[in-house]
Amino acid sequence: MTDLRYQAAPAQQTEIPRPKRAEGQWALGYTEPLNKNEQSKKDDDPLNVRDRILYTYSKLGFDSIDPADLRGRFRWMGLYTQRAPGFDGGKTATVPEEELDDKYFMLRVRSDGRLLTAAAVRALGEIGVEFARDTADVTDRENIQYHWIRIEDVPAIWDRLDEAGLSSLEACGDSPRPFLGSPVAGVAADEIIDGTEALDEIFRRYIGDPAFSNLPRKFKTALTGHPSHDVSPETNDIAFVGTVHPEYGPGFDCWVGGGLSTNPMLAAKMGVWIPLEDVADVWAGVASIFRDYGYRRLRSRARLKFLVADWGVEKFREVLENEYLGRPLVTCESPASPTGHRDHIGVHDAKDGRKYIGVAPVVGRVSGSLLVQLADLIEEFGLDGARLTPYQKIVLIGVDAEKVEPLVERLAAIGLEARPSNWRRNTMACTGIEFCKLAIVDTKNRARDLVAELEQRVPELDVPITINVNGCPNACARTQVADFGLKGQLVTVDGAQVEGFQVHLGGATGLQANFGRKLRAHKVTSEGLGDYVTNVVRAYLADRAEGENFASWVARADEQLLRGEEVALSS
Repeated sequence: MTDLRYQAAPAQQTEIPRPKRAEGQWALGYTEPLNKNEQSKKDDDPLNVRDRILYTYSKLGFDSIDPADLRGRFRWMGLYTQRAPGFDGGKTATVPEEELDDKYFMLRVRSDGRLLTAAAVRALGEIGVEFARDTADVTDRENIQYHWIRIEDVPAIWDRLDEAGLSSLEACGDSPRPFLGSPVAGVAADEIIDGTEALDEIFRRYIGDPAFSNLPRKFKTALTGHPSHDVSPETNDIAFVGTVHPEYGPGFDCWVGGGLSTNPMLAAKMGVWIPLEDVADVWAGVASIFRDYGYRRLRSRARLKFLVADWGVEKFREVLENEYLGRPLVTCESPASPTGHRDHIGVHDAKDGRKYIGVAPVVGRVSGSLLVQLADLIEEFGLDGARLTPYQKIVLIGVDAEKVEPLVERLAAIGLEARPSNWRRNTMACTGIEFCKLAIVDTKNRARDLVAELEQRVPELDVPITINVNGCPNACARTQVADFGLKGQLVTVDGAQVEGFQVHLGGATGLQANFGRKLRAHKVTSEGLGDYVTNVVRAYLADRAEGENFASWVARADEQLLRGEEVALSS
């Protein structure tokens, strides 16, 4: 029987959809830059800035940095200037960008789903202690993010990362951003397929490759072989999701065009079967379509999701197969979407008879010192290492069963809870106004305080309710797919502007994937956030039907209850 996986595509000219007006698509002949970002990338490949950092800027200091490098190409090295102190949220969109620049940087280090050894975790911690004023955050892109980085220290930091097998290359910019990999890849007893090898191959081939260093915008990748779909595949530009073909066995479906921000779209499912060894080729094909046909005219329409929405997933697949892969993909029904937790918090069985343990810091905020302490525990308890998760959590791999309880106790002592409250477990926050130049409100500190308040006010919560806190409309914390999605904005109270949030309610990924319900003209002040969430949650607990989750209740609930103005009476 002929193996359909490798059957050549028939020679043909694929009809490419043309937009009504020029969108800056290279493959259609529109190669002249149409905005300053495109011009900057044409002037010099952003990858070239690495040498200028090593040999010029780190030696001559911050004031020597070319503005085009500082506010553009530095991002390809994982570096952003952080927000200068003294600017409130009202200044975010009104002050010139250069005035918001501090002389310190945020540095983003990618993990790409890799298992971090004790030595790697220690290196990450020591960088935070020695170069970043003891800062470190676990992000929802499985990165470690630092603040207060001096340009003079970047070469030494890169040396430390190199020794640990880590990198900040293309952690930001119009490039292949850090990958999301399943935190339990190769470990979980119920895993469909281990995709670690595929992510490693994509990184080896394409990260730092000039062929993909000038994409229209960011390009976010996720891959999981776990049935919980634990990498938020619906919200990534490209996602490979474990599936089983009735004849060929385990492989991956490919989903394209997911993304949030101000025009949220869920990824379209191709409904294909891709063997492990072909994942990197398909990734390159999709990234190449984005590079060649992506919209470069307007930054607001330069994400892959707009191209997929305009073409449709069937046309996208046709172009991928005929023009980039040279062969058809095997059709396979997309895997069923899951419900329930995706974060792996708690103690779980591994396929080798040992355990893995997921732990929760508060809203992803750790520190360099904490990471050093974690490295000590990894060594002391003989663990294989740790992985970061897309939910600002950490999973420890390779725990002997008899060591579970002593380890859980020691982890709690340094601030990492394996059995956290529902509120601590299910609350995320972006960087916020403390360091981010795009933010309008405080997020990390407000979310931390909110967790503590809700643990006191609604301790009886017996179902997961997620809270994602974002400092601006960009949805870095995936605002629209949380039970409470909080988008930072200024709110007018008695004629004065104060920090507050627009509220999305009942958003979700998985089986109930949707972007939540927004109430007309409804905003909540930051100060009143605790009262608001408490009232809505108590209304849900009183009014829910048996087995009804929060998102389902939101879809049918009376608007007054969702505004937090009333509490339902128990039936």
